[in-house]
Amino acid sequence: MITVHTAHDSFEVGVLLAILILPLLAALALWALPIQLGDRLAASYGAVVSGLVLVGSILLWPRPGGWFAYTSGDIPLSAGDTIRPLRAVTDVPWIPPLDVRFHLGIDTISLPLIILTALLTFLCCIYLLKITPRIGRMRSLIALLLVIEAGVIGAFSAMDLVLFFVCFEIVLIPMWLIIDIWGDDHDPVGRKRAATTFVLMTVFGSALMLLGFLLIHRQAGTFDIAQLTSTPVLGAHGVPLAAALLVAVGLAVKVPLWPLHIWLPDAHAKAPTVGSVILAGVLLKLGTYGLIRILVPILPDATVTIAPYLAGFSTVAIIAGSLACLGQTDIKRLIAYSSVGHMGFVGLGIASLSDAGMKGALFANIAHGIITGLLFFLAGAIKDRHDTSDLRTIGRALYARLPRIGALLTFACLASLGLPGLAGFWGEMLVLLGAYDPADSLPRATYLVFMAVAGIGTVLTAAYFLRLVRNLCQGDPAENPASAFAVDLSRIELITWTPLIVLTVLLGVWPGLLLHQWGSL
Repeated sequence: MITVHTAHDSFEVGVLLAILILPLLAALALWALPIQLGDRLAASYGAVVSGLVLVGSILLWPRPGGWFAYTSGDIPLSAGDTIRPLRAVTDVPWIPPLDVRFHLGIDTISLPLIILTALLTFLCCIYLLKITPRIGRMRSLIALLLVIEAGVIGAFSAMDLVLFFVCFEIVLIPMWLIIDIWGDDHDPVGRKRAATTFVLMTVFGSALMLLGFLLIHRQAGTFDIAQLTSTPVLGAHGVPLAAALLVAVGLAVKVPLWPLHIWLPDAHAKAPTVGSVILAGVLLKLGTYGLIRILVPILPDATVTIAPYLAGFSTVAIIAGSLACLGQTDIKRLIAYSSVGHMGFVGLGIASLSDAGMKGALFANIAHGIITGLLFFLAGAIKDRHDTSDLRTIGRALYARLPRIGALLTFACLASLGLPGLAGFWGEMLVLLGAYDPADSLPRATYLVFMAVAGIGTVLTAAYFLRLVRNLCQGDPAENPASAFAVDLSRIELITWTPLIVLTVLLGVWPGLLLHQWGSL
């Protein structure tokens, strides 16, 4: 039996609590201000607050011999696995009659996602310094982004199932409002429908997940994730299986996996640029993180039972998302469907229950957030310049009219299709390797089929991204009226996108920056 030990380091605890509480307090202060703030001032306020959160999250990054070592706590990824360090631990009673605790902690699985959340929120606030939505109301938009940031960081650091659920839910209403209020102003009915579908589907998934948590508590008598990971709920049938199904389906809605992805394309197509970036780069990761943090280690036997089905649906998502991309005429919907395919790879890696598959899923999670965040920034820039995201209206010859934006779009497409040397390659390669050699308890022949089909998905991914580049970037400039194009890459866009470009290259040539942190899973 694995025992979880916790020790408190005041610096780490203080930093984690600060990056969790600061965005919430800043959002409340922004709403409570009796004076009217200009758009530029509100965006600057958001940039400062989110910048401080980013600095705090980076301070928590582990460094050998640095400001903390791997000694403050231990938590395995799954029962019987190598012990994983749990740091920055806060564990106090919250709702004693319900056995709910305010238990926070981070490890090398959650910390990269926290940094990614802080980075994308900061870049969105920087972006809004110059590129403001037509409807205005910047103060409310910044406040909602900060609330989402706090909720996501809370979910990634929660070590209690109820606390995870609460943080998981905090982000839903702010994102619903962002889509509903600041979404596509050319289609108010469509954006309201997209926002409503988003919130209804995700609340449905959350309800199923909560029922699964209650079944876990019924079996184990605790909501504490660290304790449940050390002494998991065993059994492949009955209540453990029911709990695993409820948790898996509830989280699959958020991933989203086929066929629960129906809310995603419209939500992305109608959301403002910053909403699409946060939704794809941050919110989708809550689902896959929950599968890795909760489902796999807490319900190991039941997970083995449902893993082939999870792998099958993930493989279908890869193919279905890719085929849908080939038929899209809207650039934002195309990128949204590409997310379905990419998150299918993450799901397949998790369902392999192997070391390579898990590492691939974790790496692909981060890479997808970086690359797809960049893609949605670029799609937003193209839409702003043409007042539409319809590829048929935008036309061709982006290389001739907007050469820098066209070049960056090509770069992001190549990264997303998995070109070796860029961040998108390593995760999918490791996932395929994990499917080739899954856990011993899984049917290898079935997973070989999944691997072969997923390999076809990589070909389809290259096909639709190269088709996008050909149709949008190449062609005769005379085909498009000059008025359809505006200024090429602006300074604020370059500043905003540069960190994502650098990270895409850095993780492509130095994957060990992340892989070494995870050790043996």
